[in-house]
Amino acid sequence: MPRLENGLTLLAKGYAWLPDVRRRTGRRAVGVRLGGLPAVGIEGPEAARFLYDEDHVRRSHAIPEPVQGTLFGKGAVHTLDGEVHRVRKAMFVSLLMREDGIASLVQRTTSAWDDAVPEWTRRPFVVLMGESAQVIAGAVTRWTGIPLRDDEVPSLARDLVAMVDGFATGGPRHVRARRARGRRQRWLTELVHDVRSGVTRVPEGSAVDVVSKHRDADGTQLSARVAAVELLNIIRPTTAVAWFMAFSGHALIRWPQYRERLAGGDPAFAEAWAHEVRRFYPFAPFIGGRAPQQLEFGGEKIPKNAMVLLDLYGQNHDPELWDSPYAFRPERFLDREIGEFELVPQGGGDPRTNHRCPGEQITVALLSALAVRLARLDWEAPEQDLTIALHRIPARPRSGVVLRVNSTV
Repeated sequence: MPRLENGLTLLAKGYAWLPDVRRRTGRRAVGVRLGGLPAVGIEGPEAARFLYDEDHVRRSHAIPEPVQGTLFGKGAVHTLDGEVHRVRKAMFVSLLMREDGIASLVQRTTSAWDDAVPEWTRRPFVVLMGESAQVIAGAVTRWTGIPLRDDEVPSLARDLVAMVDGFATGGPRHVRARRARGRRQRWLTELVHDVRSGVTRVPEGSAVDVVSKHRDADGTQLSARVAAVELLNIIRPTTAVAWFMAFSGHALIRWPQYRERLAGGDPAFAEAWAHEVRRFYPFAPFIGGRAPQQLEFGGEKIPKNAMVLLDLYGQNHDPELWDSPYAFRPERFLDREIGEFELVPQGGGDPRTNHRCPGEQITVALLSALAVRLARLDWEAPEQDLTIALHRIPARPRSGVVLRVNSTV
């Protein structure tokens, strides 16, 4: 099949780029071009299974430098394959997928939210996305064992948000993202040096302790810079749950009939809410890797070294997987067992063994807990621009979701 679309169209269409190309062809696999190079866009559970099989797709040399220089960092676990990846990934799994660790982070974060509410009531309005980022950034950073003063939280939250906000664009957002990464990488590199030299003591078993001591598959200790990169790969994506909190606020404004049920605190419905927010709203448009040899999927030939792109947004809105996919219905997850390659906002498969995000359980737990608190909070939404532009990656409500929080007394 000819390659139907130049990747420049991605800038204009954003999340709609791959779904539109596939819709026009009627195929789950379609040849495209991205950055002038051949690529194949794929979608569906079997496509996700294909992408996460290292015999088919590799991550090394697959992530563009602008993304490494802002979002993931150079030398990050996302860029590794094979045994090197498995050993590094095991470190993240040990830190991010323990039930007691997740519970501890949720407790820290909800306490920080509760502490912030009285201050919100004294302001004319608050921006939910920004306030959520501060709450989460402070909680997760301290949870990792990184020393952090209260007055340092706002600037840290801004930098972590900037890294995510500028990874897929040029111009000022990208420049801010690079500067933010540089600041925070230097900060954490110095901390790792101090921890290793004994100048700074951190809790034994904390993320700072574990990452500082980690040795890769060949037995070598991570450089202080790469250790800093991996610490950022814990606190940055966790802080990005602020995007889903902004989307939760958007959903409660748009579909207020769910507010009372969510405020009731039923754990099953809160988790269903978290899944539906992650499915319905746009976050990552696609993920990809490189084909190590010539391959074929869905009747589409994949040249050696071509990019293979899994259409995350398209799959999360596929009518063959989801009834009325463009309707927001949290209840769809109350009686549904989710296949590991079906709901893919943070990738597919087993996070213990492949490239699926090991922090997904943390995302769901935090979003479930904070969304309930948001629903219980006494607030009003003034008139504002809640537009979510699909050409902007990552998308967000334009206003950030402005709320007027009423007194709790």
